[in-house]
Amino acid sequence: MLDNLGDLQRTHSCGALRLEHVGRSVTLMGWVARRRDFGPLTFFDLRDRDGITQVVFNEETAREAHARAKEVRGEFVIAATGMVVERAEGQRNPKIATGEVEVQASEILILNDARTLPFQLEVASPSEALASEELRLRYRYLDLRRPQLQANIRLRHHVVQEIRRYMDEQGFTEIETPILIKSTPEGARDYVVPSRLHPGHFYALPQSPQLFKQLCMIAGLDKYFQIARCFRDEDLRADRQPEFTQLDVEMSFATTEQIYTLIEGLFARVFQSSIGVELPAPFPRLSYVEAMRRYGSDKPDLRFGMELQDLSTALEGTTFAPFASALEAGGAIKGLVVTGGAHLSRKQLDELQEHAKRYGAGALAWIKLGDELSSSLLKALGEETIKRLAEQAGAQSGDAVLVVAGKTKTVAAALGALRNEIAKREKLIPENTFAPLWVTEFPMFEFHEDDGRYYAMHHPFTSPLDEDLPLLERAVEGGETELLGKLRAKAYDPVINGVELASGSIRIHRRDVQRLIFKALGMSEEEARSRFGFFLDALEYGTPPHGGIAPGIERLMMVLTGTDNIRDVMAFPKTASAADLMIDAPGEVDAELLKELRIKLVED
Repeated sequence: MLDNLGDLQRTHSCGALRLEHVGRSVTLMGWVARRRDFGPLTFFDLRDRDGITQVVFNEETAREAHARAKEVRGEFVIAATGMVVERAEGQRNPKIATGEVEVQASEILILNDARTLPFQLEVASPSEALASEELRLRYRYLDLRRPQLQANIRLRHHVVQEIRRYMDEQGFTEIETPILIKSTPEGARDYVVPSRLHPGHFYALPQSPQLFKQLCMIAGLDKYFQIARCFRDEDLRADRQPEFTQLDVEMSFATTEQIYTLIEGLFARVFQSSIGVELPAPFPRLSYVEAMRRYGSDKPDLRFGMELQDLSTALEGTTFAPFASALEAGGAIKGLVVTGGAHLSRKQLDELQEHAKRYGAGALAWIKLGDELSSSLLKALGEETIKRLAEQAGAQSGDAVLVVAGKTKTVAAALGALRNEIAKREKLIPENTFAPLWVTEFPMFEFHEDDGRYYAMHHPFTSPLDEDLPLLERAVEGGETELLGKLRAKAYDPVINGVELASGSIRIHRRDVQRLIFKALGMSEEEARSRFGFFLDALEYGTPPHGGIAPGIERLMMVLTGTDNIRDVMAFPKTASAADLMIDAPGEVDAELLKELRIKLVED
């Protein structure tokens, strides 16, 4: 028989009681996390979002409450009233904040019962695995009872509130932009929504509020921000979801330096207030070209060294086919020095080779400077060349050198990924360390070999560097298309610990430059007007220079909490296949609704 709450109110949370509360009568409410029955004494660990308090039911002093407590099982919802007492010296629990006290209960209300949970919320030790993520996502409302997830969600709330305070202090206005918009793909696929009132026409969900925030600048609103929900129908990774949240920022008359100062101040504020970390400022800066050359990544983790080493000069004139062909084709031969890596076994080297191959490498060569020189290249190159390579890489006795040859882009990607993998395996990454930087001057365009076309690396509204505008005109109007690969953008990404936290740029505010960009992307005047006519018109009415940035809330939270799984910092995330297992979405819709929308499903 369940009890009614009536007018009873809790006096404290389950994480609030301390020694100063001893002697007080309190009422706690929550879930029974653990129940231990010792005959005349029954102990509950009572849990709510703030913590756990031990509640004791004593048959001698509270016979009726003790008998009622015998009916309680795990995850029952109860209210307990009693006296706060100090625990005996040997019975204190230093693992919880309330561990010096307990509540000697005199009354109990059983507010609701609970079925046996499909999985344990907590594990006995860190080495014990949680239930499968699929099962936990199916019962997400239960998984969210775990203290770690609750802490993440509450930290996220704190971070977003701190962001709002900071942006308000900096003179920004929070402006909501539409969710139902026109489909203007920015790289990923749009999620589309059929219109009942306009048959055959569709809205799209925004991949970002990009054009609307630029329109806010044309409107003279000057400083805009929004905690914006965004939607992208793209293949997912551990740090991506089909719907996500970003801090969207735009400001008029902005320079890159103003953006850097604004965001460095924001991150410093958030890190200090949420986890007590003081970020070094100003952030160091690397151009895209330098980041790729030194680290093989446009989001390098600077908590450890291990920079890529160019070995091409040590192999000039080589007849070894894989290296010779790479050099003749204008590619690269680079290596990584693994300090103390001479201990790497053949099995470990094979595993690293497989890892490199996932990023396009044809093979991974190695040199080990152990008690004896050994290398997978010894027969092909000879001992003298091997020694020269090791010296060129800067390797010392006891080190290993890992070598990849091929196209410059492939070599960078493979060694950049290996650098991160080795750092994790060899425990080279210091704990509780945060290394921010800006990566700047991204390429305006990237060339796709599969269709032989150039695409915007960020989006088509990013401004090229002023000094590169003549190259843009020559590439587009003069037919020197290859120059598109040399154009640099006023684009910038803040990176912390190898995580790209935002993407931003100074925007194009001149219609003639915007026209050149669309033309460079193979977009005809008619297509550009069909897709962006409203924006092209707006550019003709006194558009100020402007720029912005959009830090991802989930990625910021991943860095703050130290998780590599985006689902750990979202209340109700999707799976890797963009499904919601809890509500069984996406799902079918009623045939009558489809008929009303004039949509007919076609069988595969």
